[in-house]
Amino acid sequence: MNQDHNLPYAAGTALPTSSPMVRQTNLSLVLRHLRDNACQSRADIAEVTGLHRATVSNLVSQLVDRRLVQEVDTEHVGAIGRPRRPLALHGAHIGALGLEINVDHISVHGSDLGGRVLVERRVGFDAIAGGPDRALRVLGRTALEAVEAMERAEAVPAGLGVAVPGLVDVARGVVTFAPNLGWRDLPLAERLSASLGPWSVPVAVDNDANLAAVAEHTSGVAAGTPHLVYLTGDVGVGGGIFVDGKLLRGADGFSGEVGHLPVDPGGARCGCGRHGCWETKVGLAALVRTAMPDRAYQPAEPSTSDPEEYATEIARGLAAGDHRMMDAVARVGRWLGLGGSILANLFNPRVIVVGGYFATLAEWLLPHAQAELERLVVAGSANQCRFVASDLGFGAASRGAASMVVNRLIDHPTMIMDPPPRLSVI
Repeated sequence: MNQDHNLPYAAGTALPTSSPMVRQTNLSLVLRHLRDNACQSRADIAEVTGLHRATVSNLVSQLVDRRLVQEVDTEHVGAIGRPRRPLALHGAHIGALGLEINVDHISVHGSDLGGRVLVERRVGFDAIAGGPDRALRVLGRTALEAVEAMERAEAVPAGLGVAVPGLVDVARGVVTFAPNLGWRDLPLAERLSASLGPWSVPVAVDNDANLAAVAEHTSGVAAGTPHLVYLTGDVGVGGGIFVDGKLLRGADGFSGEVGHLPVDPGGARCGCGRHGCWETKVGLAALVRTAMPDRAYQPAEPSTSDPEEYATEIARGLAAGDHRMMDAVARVGRWLGLGGSILANLFNPRVIVVGGYFATLAEWLLPHAQAELERLVVAGSANQCRFVASDLGFGAASRGAASMVVNRLIDHPTMIMDPPPRLSVI
């Protein structure tokens, strides 16, 4: 077999045979290796990938010409000081844009192909009022404003990823059910693409917890951990699950709806219409009801409902020794540990990474959660799974949405050999 075809395909899978397909596959292989590894020489890449050195040199030349890869400072190896020229992922002119829309905010994260952050912000927004039509208009306008900011940094986004709190048909870009937004069967990718005018790029949609889990697995506190669960900490509670280093999607792509685990059949009504879902016990609204009864959480009022502001206020109260808040956080912590034990017993992860307000209050919340987890877990030794707090903040999902774009670009590098035209936002 030609070494150029010695690629990481599953046994029994037909290998690409046409020249354009082989070229794309090999370009992707080199880019992926440089993304996952620090500076590597051409010889290093050839040794790991199994490609001929001449093939690697040709591929690298194409990638350098297109500014997707760059040579860095020369190193010397071997007894006689033989020089080698390490390579690194570059792509400073190619951008990836990620958006998250939630009940009360829109988050934005834009980066270049090498991971340089170009734009990052979060704004309060009532995604329920006015229905999906208004939400899509605002989302499109936010995307175009982010494009303008990225262009000022001399990078043109070559794709857009959107994170949504609900069930998503990823292949079609359709939000099938987002209970907290009140959306059903919304063709988000198609409609958002139509609202972007002359900026014609691929739009991908996925569940917010899945994308936040991708960000955590790529660059978070437990990066690279093959068995990982991520939990959002917002109005709703979603989960992203990694098993053997791969995101678990399920038969229809709907895995991870952990917030709707039935933990208390006689409990409060959930946004999904059922009673006693886990998120009614550990979602931000549940905490605020008991920790700050005079300030009920109102996600329909974005000017007064920023989840980060609520979490920060509760953290100040906890630091000052507010007994009501301490009791409320302990109660939520125990429920968090109970649900975490179910996930630990099902998936046997090494870590359960918590984001959003869970991470903000981790100092007070996680000891209760960990104790309950260890009391209830039976899948292996109780101390082999632990809760850890994310350090990506409330923007993990938008960061993951941008990572999704980067992954697709690396998988299909010929898509980015010529970036889309620059766009001026009026």
